[in-house]
Amino acid sequence: MINVRYGHTASVLTNGKVLVTGGWGSIVDSVNSTELYDPSTGTWTMTGSMNNARSLHTASILTNGNVLVTGGYNVFILNSSELY
Repeated sequence: MINVRYGHTASVLTNGKVLVTGGWGSIVDSVNSTELYDPSTGTWTMTGSMNNARSLHTASILTNGNVLVTGGYNVFILNSSELY
């Protein structure tokens, strides 16, 4: 990965790439960054940032190939969601 993180999600997309979202970048700060891993080339690419920094969230692959990122924590427990 490009950025250090834990408490993140990693979702295998329909094209075989892996979307990594959020997590903690340090002991106290959740991050809003996302990265895309391409296993065919072994490369990581930064992608668009989430609206909210979050860790300990969930990410679900929808039937249309989009990823729904929900809940998590960022100082407070979040009830928001984002669609990729």
